[in-house]
Amino acid sequence: MNNTRPVYMDHHATTPVDPRVLEAMLPYFKDDFGNASSIDHMYGARAYEAVEKARKQVASILNAKPNEIYFTSGATESDNIALLGVTDKLAAKGNHIITCVTEHKAVLDTAKHLEKMGKSVTYLPVDQYGMVNPADIEAAITDRTILISIMAANNEIGTIAPLQEIGEIAKKHGVRFHTDAAQAVGHIPIDVKAMKIDLLSLSGHKIYGPKGIGALYITGLNPKKNISPVMFGGGHEKGIRSGTYNVPGIVGLGKAIEIAQKEMKAEAERYKKWTTMMLEAFQNECGGVILNGHPEQRLPHNLNVCFPGIESKALIHLLRDDVAISTGSACSTTSVEASYVLQAIGREEEYLHSAIRFGLGRFTTEEAIYHVIYKFRGFVQRLRNLE
Repeated sequence: MNNTRPVYMDHHATTPVDPRVLEAMLPYFKDDFGNASSIDHMYGARAYEAVEKARKQVASILNAKPNEIYFTSGATESDNIALLGVTDKLAAKGNHIITCVTEHKAVLDTAKHLEKMGKSVTYLPVDQYGMVNPADIEAAITDRTILISIMAANNEIGTIAPLQEIGEIAKKHGVRFHTDAAQAVGHIPIDVKAMKIDLLSLSGHKIYGPKGIGALYITGLNPKKNISPVMFGGGHEKGIRSGTYNVPGIVGLGKAIEIAQKEMKAEAERYKKWTTMMLEAFQNECGGVILNGHPEQRLPHNLNVCFPGIESKALIHLLRDDVAISTGSACSTTSVEASYVLQAIGREEEYLHSAIRFGLGRFTTEEAIYHVIYKFRGFVQRLRNLE
C-alpha cells in the first residue's frame, strides 16, 4: 500500500469524524454560535433548532420519540445517569440490580459503587460465546429487583445480546431494562419499542461523530417518574442532565446517526464479507487461530481472534508502523492484566494474552484488508520462528 500511515483497525475504540459530519458541525463553531437555551434572539433560536433537529435524528434510528432523547457527554455518562438515577428513584421499591460480568467498565464500576452505597448487584456469567442466558436473568429477579443492565453488543468480542428476550422478561416482571448500546447503534438495528428497552446509552465517536457527545434514551414523556437527576444546574434536558448544550457536538451526533441509518445495511454486508475473509485467511495461514465471541450473533465489523503461541502486545508492537490495532477495550489498555471478557468466556490461560481485536470501519478498503492479512501472516510466522 502507498500509505505513510498505518491501516486503522481500531474502530471499536473510536472512529474518524465523517467529512459530512464535520461539514454539518462547522457553522455552529462560528456563525451559529448561540446558546440553545437563550432563545430570545436569532443566535440562540438557531442553535435551539439545530439541537431539536438532532434530537429527532437520534430518535429516528431507535424508533423512539424525540422528547425521549437526552444529550450527554457520551455513553459513560449515560450509563452512570441510568444506573445511579434509576436506583435512587426506585429505592423505595427495591435495591437489587442485575448485570453481566462482561459489561463495559462504565457499567461495572458504577455497579461496584452502588454496592458500596448499600445496593445489591447480581453479576451474571456468560457462555463460551459471551452470551448471557435470558433464563438466568429471569431466575435472578427478586421482589427487590429494580433494574437490569445488559449491553447490546460487547466492545471486545462483538457478541450481540438477545435484547428482545431480555426486554420481554423485564416487562413481565415490572423491572426497568437498560442497555449500553455504544457499540451497537448505527451498526445493527435497534428498536427500543419492539425490544422493550427502557433506557439506552449511545456515543457519537463510535459512529463517525465527534468525541464528547452522546445520548441517553429514557422511555416516556416524564423521565422523572423513572429516574432521578444526578447532575444539577440550569434544569436542561428536563432536569435530567443540566449543562450548556454542546451544540456543534449535538449537531454532529445527529448527522452521524442520519448517515448511519442510511448506510448501515450496506456497510454491514461489506464488513461481514471482509471479516469472514480475514478469519479464513488467518485460520488457513497462521495455524490454530481461534475466534472469540459468537460465530453468528456478532457485530459485522468486529473480529477478535487468538493467535496461539503469540504474545499479542509483541505482535502489535511489531506492526505499529503498518497496522493500528488493539488487544481489546480502549478503557483498559494500560493494564497488563488479561481481558476480563476473555476470562469470562472461559478462554484458557495460554490464549489470554494472544488475542487481537480488529475493528473495521467506513473508510476501510479491500486493499487495506489484504495488506493487514499479508502483514499479520508474515509477523506471526516471524514471531513463531523466534521460539
